[in-house]
Amino acid sequence: MAHRSRAAALALAAGTLIGSGLVTGGTAQASPPGTKDVTAVLFEWRFDSVAKECTARLGPAGYGYVQVSPPQEHIQGSQWWTSYQPVSYKIAGRLGDRTAFRNMVDTCHAAGVKVVADTVINHMAAGSGTGTGGSPYSKYDYPGTYSAADMDNCTAQVSNYQDRFNVQECELVGLADLDTGEEYVRGRIAAYMNDLLSLGVDGFRIDAAKHIAAADLANIKSRLSDPNAYWKQEAIYGAGEAVSPSEYLGNGDVQEFRYARDLKRVFQNENLAYLKNYGEGWGYMPSGQSAVFVDNHDTERGGDTLNYKNGADYTLANVFMLAWPYGSPDINSGYEWTDKDAGPPNGGTMNACWQDGWKCQHAWPEIQSMVAFRNATRGQSVTNWWDNGFQAIAFGRGTKGYVAINHESFALTRTYQTSLAAGTYCDVQSNSPVSVNSSGQFTATLDANTALALYAGKSGC
Repeated sequence: MAHRSRAAALALAAGTLIGSGLVTGGTAQASPPGTKDVTAVLFEWRFDSVAKECTARLGPAGYGYVQVSPPQEHIQGSQWWTSYQPVSYKIAGRLGDRTAFRNMVDTCHAAGVKVVADTVINHMAAGSGTGTGGSPYSKYDYPGTYSAADMDNCTAQVSNYQDRFNVQECELVGLADLDTGEEYVRGRIAAYMNDLLSLGVDGFRIDAAKHIAAADLANIKSRLSDPNAYWKQEAIYGAGEAVSPSEYLGNGDVQEFRYARDLKRVFQNENLAYLKNYGEGWGYMPSGQSAVFVDNHDTERGGDTLNYKNGADYTLANVFMLAWPYGSPDINSGYEWTDKDAGPPNGGTMNACWQDGWKCQHAWPEIQSMVAFRNATRGQSVTNWWDNGFQAIAFGRGTKGYVAINHESFALTRTYQTSLAAGTYCDVQSNSPVSVNSSGQFTATLDANTALALYAGKSGC
């Protein structure tokens, strides 16, 4: 959320990530013990469209989670960032009412998909008017929810990221900053989150977490009906800043923004060979508590990461992320934009992927096929690394999988050494069979900017 243009900013740094904590027996784990840790982030999709997608694609493809945009009442307007300016905590945003939200959660659960709600608790709306659910409001006065006494005393905008007080007590892009150190505010936020839990939500992405003291968030979390519910916190790394993302690890997972920024640099300007120790070896937060992504709705518009306009760089970066065992991955799935403020097509109704401007990155065959790969190779270490020193890499995931990525501008033919058992496997990238011999080797030709992925249990194409 730090250092955004004002337009994306009003989005309030909606940017987030919610990795994936599997909830088992009522206890959420920062590092999910289950087999499905990939989240499809369906940005600005209406809840009825999310429900249909859980049944039709997310469940069958193996996605463990779906992250939905903020459900609370917000200011009116067509821009996407209006969702990030709360007016009240009623489930009454433009994406659907309380009934639609509950039905979505139930439908996704029936499809085997857990639900994470993007949760805006740092601030309230600026301006004045009537919210999407009919509630009147003005800055610092939200009848029935908050009054001026519930706001922080600093009414200047956040402007100095080297000053902790400025970052956590002043107003993010002019939005009314809640005093999260206050007893009533903590209780009111917890009541909203408990309401979402009562509707079946499995976890939360905490928007603008860096602008809330970690101790305040810990107190709020302790008040939840399920204090072990999964948390993914948006805390953007900035070199030399007063507030560090690692401060929030005690509360749950934290989004590792350096991962996405560095992937852009490597895929566009450096060599894929450098990725051999990607993750903690690059100084990132612990894998088991990091939420990772190639892009999110903020960064794709801000330009600090790759986005859908980057062609093979973007597609292959997502393939790599899903194949590589660091963090819990989010797949950003949004819509085409030229105006960075523009809201979703059809008011958020997604009738069919790749129509009306919906990009549906979670459904791109190259990306969707890697979700099952990730599930099948969970817990397996990286083995049999190979690179050509430049833009071609290959690696195994123990005895369960093997991936090769050719980001060169020419086709590459070679024999690969794996730890796979002998047999015929289906390359899920090309949907063609590959034979592995008794020595664990296979020979293949990869065209420029393509990948290959094999995993145990996937033999027929």
